[in-house]
Amino acid sequence: MLGFVVRRLISALLVLFAVSVAVVAIFTYGPSDPARAMCPEPKCSVQRQDAIREALNLDQPIHEQYIDYMTGIVSGREIAAGTEAYECDAPCFGVSFIYRTMVWDDIKDRIGPTVSVAIGAGVTILLIGVPIGMFAARRRGTMADKAVIGSTLVIESIPYYLFVLLAFLYLAVSFGIFPQKGYHSFTDSPVQWAWALVLPWLALGMVNASKYARFTRGSMIEAFNEDYIRTAKSKGLKESKVVYKHALRAAVVPIVTIFGIDFGALLGGTIFTEKIFDIPGLGLRSLEAVTQSDLPVIQATTLISAAVVIAANVVVDLFYSVLDPRVRVT
Repeated sequence: MLGFVVRRLISALLVLFAVSVAVVAIFTYGPSDPARAMCPEPKCSVQRQDAIREALNLDQPIHEQYIDYMTGIVSGREIAAGTEAYECDAPCFGVSFIYRTMVWDDIKDRIGPTVSVAIGAGVTILLIGVPIGMFAARRRGTMADKAVIGSTLVIESIPYYLFVLLAFLYLAVSFGIFPQKGYHSFTDSPVQWAWALVLPWLALGMVNASKYARFTRGSMIEAFNEDYIRTAKSKGLKESKVVYKHALRAAVVPIVTIFGIDFGALLGGTIFTEKIFDIPGLGLRSLEAVTQSDLPVIQATTLISAAVVIAANVVVDLFYSVLDPRVRVT
C-alpha cells in the first residue's frame, strides 16, 4: 500500500511540474507584453518598460524565469509594477495588471464561494444520479427504465450553460422561487448562504446527475450479472442486502473515479454558474481576467485549478485502492 501511495504522489508531482512549466512558458512567450500591459505608453517610456522586464526577469532564460516564479510562490519575491516595486509575500503569484493588487490577495477570498458551489453541486449529483441509476437498473427493460434513460438523455443533450440560464430565468427571475443573485458568507449566515446557493446547486447538479444515472445503471447491471451476485441470491439473501452490500460496492468503483475527476473540475472553477448567478468565485474571476488580459491572474487561476484537479485525482486513486485492493499492485 505504501508503495502505491508513493507512486501516485510522485506521478502527481511530475504532472504538476509539467503543468507549471507550460503555464509559465505560455505566460512568457504569449502575444501580450507584460511590461507594456503594466505600464503602457506614453505613461512609461521604452526604457522604463525595459526596466520592468528586467525587474520581472523577463530578459532571463525561461528556466531562470520558472525558478524565480516558483520560488516566489514558496518564499515570496520583489516585483516591479509600473513605476513602483512591491514586496510580494508567499504565496506570490504576481501583481494584477489591472488593479495593481497582489494576485493572491485578489483570488484567495474567491476560493470559498467556488468550494461552496462545487461541494453542494457534487452532493446533489450523487444524491440524484446514483439513486435514479439504481432504480433504473433494478427495473431493466421496463417502461420505468426507458423513461429514466430517456429523460437523462434529454437533459444531457441540452447545453450546460443553456440549462443553467433557463433555470435562472424561470425559477429565479420569472417565478421568484429562488433568489436571483448574490452570495452570502457561511460564517455570516449559514441559512442565507445555503438559500442563495440552492438553485446553483440544483442546476449544476441536475445537468451532471443525468450522466451519473446512466453510469450507475450500467455499472449496476454489470454487477448483477456477476457470479457472486447470483450465488448470493441463490443463498436466499434479501434483495436489499444483495443490492446495497454486494452489487452497489462493485458498481460504485468506476463512479468514484469519474466523480473525482468531475469534482476536481468543479473546484477548478464553475465559470458559467458563477457568471449567471453572480457568485464571486475563481471561475468568475478567471473570466474577468481573460476579458481584461490580466495575465498574472490567468496564470495563477490556471495553476491553482490544475493543482486542484491533480490533487482530486490522487485522492480518487487512494480511495479507489480502498474500494478495490487489486489496484494497489498496479
